Amino acid sequence: MPQNVNEPEPWECTLSIPGDLRAVTVCRRTLRLILTIHGLIRLTDTAELLVTELISNAVCHAKGPAALRLRWRDGVLRIGAWDGDPDPPQPAAAFANLADMADMAESGRGLALVEACADVWGWYPQPRDGSGGKYVWCDLSAA
Repeated sequence: MPQNVNEPEPWECTLSIPGDLRAVTVCRRTLRLILTIHGLIRLTDTAELLVTELISNAVCHAKGPAALRLRWRDGVLRIGAWDGDPDPPQPAAAFANLADMADMAESGRGLALVEACADVWGWYPQPRDGSGGKYVWCDLSAA
């Protein structure tokens, strides 16, 4: 398929982070910078929310380091978080509207937000350095 003249070239980057909640802010700022450099600033607000939820889950529920992976290809931004916990993510109960979401506790709504804001999300096991782990991802279309 021919690439749109205004469409940025495909790219991918990975940021290794410590298992520390302060890394969430670093990931958000890094994401904003990368999207700005690639002319994708229109995706920033939603992408920052998605990164916050995925990386927060990675550093809160797993011990040790984590990683943020960003990939742009064919008009889709894939945002992914790797962590060392092999257990599948536990999606929160779905909510019908924003009022339902506001009633949920501060924790436990991250994947419901991801499901509501992303086009699609998923996960798969991804061991690293001989130990367990998983990769949780979501896609955000530029259209």
